[in-house]
Amino acid sequence: MMKRFWTIVAGSFVGVWLGLIVFSVLSVIFSFAFLGAMSSFGTTNKSVEANSILHLDLGISVTERQNSDMVASIFSEEEQSDGLSTILKAIEEAKNNDKIKGIYIECNGVDAGIATIHEIRNALENFKESGKFIYAYGDAGIDQGDYYVASVADSIFINPIGSVDIHGLASLTPFFKGLLDKIGVEMQIVRVGTFKSAVEPYMLTEMSEANREQQEHYLGNIWKDIVGSISKSRNITADRINEMADSLIVMEKAEYYVQNKLVDGLCYKFEFENKLRALTDVNVGDDLKLVSPSDVVAGAVAAIDSENKIAVIYAEGEIDGGDEGINSEELCKDILKAANDEKVKGVVLRVNSPGGSAFGSEQIWKALEEVKKNEKPFAVSMGDYAASGGYYISCGADRIFAEPVTITGSIGIFGMIPCFENLAKDKLGVNFSSVSTNENGSLTVMQKLTPFQLAKVQNNVNRGYELFTSRCATGRNMPIDSLKSIAEGRVWDGVSAKELGLVDEFGGLENAVKWVAEKASLTEYSVIEAPTQEDKWLKYISKYAQIKMDKMLKENTGELYQYHDVIKRIMSRDEIQCIMEPVEIR
Repeated sequence: MMKRFWTIVAGSFVGVWLGLIVFSVLSVIFSFAFLGAMSSFGTTNKSVEANSILHLDLGISVTERQNSDMVASIFSEEEQSDGLSTILKAIEEAKNNDKIKGIYIECNGVDAGIATIHEIRNALENFKESGKFIYAYGDAGIDQGDYYVASVADSIFINPIGSVDIHGLASLTPFFKGLLDKIGVEMQIVRVGTFKSAVEPYMLTEMSEANREQQEHYLGNIWKDIVGSISKSRNITADRINEMADSLIVMEKAEYYVQNKLVDGLCYKFEFENKLRALTDVNVGDDLKLVSPSDVVAGAVAAIDSENKIAVIYAEGEIDGGDEGINSEELCKDILKAANDEKVKGVVLRVNSPGGSAFGSEQIWKALEEVKKNEKPFAVSMGDYAASGGYYISCGADRIFAEPVTITGSIGIFGMIPCFENLAKDKLGVNFSSVSTNENGSLTVMQKLTPFQLAKVQNNVNRGYELFTSRCATGRNMPIDSLKSIAEGRVWDGVSAKELGLVDEFGGLENAVKWVAEKASLTEYSVIEAPTQEDKWLKYISKYAQIKMDKMLKENTGELYQYHDVIKRIMSRDEIQCIMEPVEIR
């Protein structure tokens, strides 16, 4: 078995390096070809003509911002998104643009957090004030996330053999302790906070009662908000919606959805498109004038370029958790630049983060204090998550905006130090001997912590918790004992967070920007965004190479790859974390 293991590993490394060499050569060739094609690439945005329809395709993932990086879009293996900010701007522009007659929501399985969907839905509610139509259609079916958005429409149609899925909310938390036990990795864990459950997947095989309590609470409140919105829009009682959610209605015949007022009619897609043609004076057989959110935003009248600026700074992803998340050092530079720029009159931090490194969170908090020190209004706009470290960097704001379905709080901290001694000794047959001049000289992940060392780590975590809670108490102008009573690592929904004083006001990014403008006494201003989105060849070539390397490693190691993947995630994080556990809500 061991011979086969090392053969696989050796073969994998040889294959990976050969693949990397080949890829490097090909990338150079591709670079010249790409540069030759750049001049003809051009823009692909459609012009907004008379009788156009804004087409909201819910079939792609929705990120915070549109990926404007051409190189990233070429190298990425994932479908690109227009971005939440682009979608919201497009809906607002469509409301006031006479050439746009209405909105078509195409239900294809939206991939977005609940708060993101909530913001889109709110924007559509606001759009209806224009008197223009909103029609929604589901071909194969309308899933729950799609229906949450589509329920705001004037009319909803599905295919005669389509379906609607309403089933309620559920959380799914993976637990890795069984896997770690099998491969001989022991997680040495210290934490502060009864509800700080981010460590549970590494120390338990199932959910604790405290974690179950908090998840039941915030899921219940979020579902109540969703049901209330659907109930109001479709004129169906909340009790009836819950009855249907308990009845596995996705298996019903299409007529059921009409009878129960979930949809307004049944038709094939071409028949639905003919309805849109009738609404926009387009002849049957002629193409509908569908425009995407990016088309609409690109065609909008340029915003006023004022000397007065409001900086919107995006903090998305895990803090110091990898390339895709928040780089605390780079984010601090952006914050300090805005704080010291005389043209920037206020700052909005857009947070969509479950947290991450405790050290990184503190650095970002300090940089944001410089904004306040320079007497510039500072607001936070929370997205799907602003929990743990995500709340740490938010707590000092003058005003915190969130959605009722935002997940926030989780004010707690933990330390997690893996020990690979059993993996090396029992699984791989590797022993270690050490020589040290002092008692703690050989502190490594290959040896279990002594009681003294573990106590020291616990003291360090305790200090981190005291700092975290003091930052929150000061920022929220709350007695420390009152803050600690709602901390303990507990996760809250937006409604509960507002009741507890962790959030000030319900609203999205636009509300936060308007609040900052008002506080800065600005009647005319322009918005600038950071971090900037630029073409970075080396970054994306490297990323693409890493994707290919991981794929080759997975193909060559088979089942062993899952061990590599778990260990890689463990080793990529700082030892001391302010992060919420990964929970899939569906």
